[in-house]
Amino acid sequence: MSNIILRLLPWIMLSSTCIANLAWATEGGGSNYSHGTENSFVGYMPAPGGYAMLYGSHERLDSLRDQQGDRIDLPFKVTADVLAPRAVWVTDQQLFGGQLAWHAVLPLVTVDAKIADQSQRDSGIGDIVVGTGLGYHYSPSVHYAFGLDVTLPTGAYDKNNLVNVGRNYWSIEPVFAVSYIQSKGLNADMKLMYDFNLKNKDTNYRSGQELHMDYSVGYAFGNGWQFGVGGYVYQQMTDDRVANTTLVGRKGQAMAIGPSISYHNARGFLMTLKLQKDYAVENRAAGNALKLKLSIPF
Repeated sequence: MSNIILRLLPWIMLSSTCIANLAWATEGGGSNYSHGTENSFVGYMPAPGGYAMLYGSHERLDSLRDQQGDRIDLPFKVTADVLAPRAVWVTDQQLFGGQLAWHAVLPLVTVDAKIADQSQRDSGIGDIVVGTGLGYHYSPSVHYAFGLDVTLPTGAYDKNNLVNVGRNYWSIEPVFAVSYIQSKGLNADMKLMYDFNLKNKDTNYRSGQELHMDYSVGYAFGNGWQFGVGGYVYQQMTDDRVANTTLVGRKGQAMAIGPSISYHNARGFLMTLKLQKDYAVENRAAGNALKLKLSIPF
């Protein structure tokens, strides 16, 4: 699911003192993936068939962090709401011993930003994600999957805007997900991703490569309910580039944690809800987010 874009380039109209402190990881300090989106059962490939899924996110960013993780003294508030339907088709075809699946995500985005004395609201279809994966069931408790997702620059974008619902560049993202699932007892899930970002042709900016992981750990009570914690860990791996210039010292990092709850039943229905707060943020905006995921078989 595409993340919201924080376009910081228009801040060049602000004072030179503020600009001197703005050293951002990736273009606009954002990513094509909405970190912390996934939760329980992320590594479990369900039975062949079609699944309708819905991701929901309410994110509030209320501070800017520099390369030491210190808060930048600049009025800043961004709220973003996303509803992202996802269609999943799990085939009965086997490839390399795994179960083949396809999926597509269509994010519907609304974002409000107030930065210093500027404000803007934007809404519309964000950047569509398409992908494929192979699922494996190692044991009754251990399940894992490999995938490849591609983010398409379909969302509206204007380089002069304060915010946009699209990032205006392609991303290629290999994925590995694993779940340890028990009907009663300790459960754990991890989705590991690595993003190769292509160039934004409107700005000649290429964001660095990104390594990130969504996770959850919880206790299942044997009746479909599970309670625990979840969040994400993020680290930018390579420097950004503008034209032929490498922007050294602007790599971003962040992590988040918060309470998580999930419910599933034998018919394939799944619901997860998570509230996460950002910590250890550098070269990015920080805040908190509420994440919802629904999966309904058909």
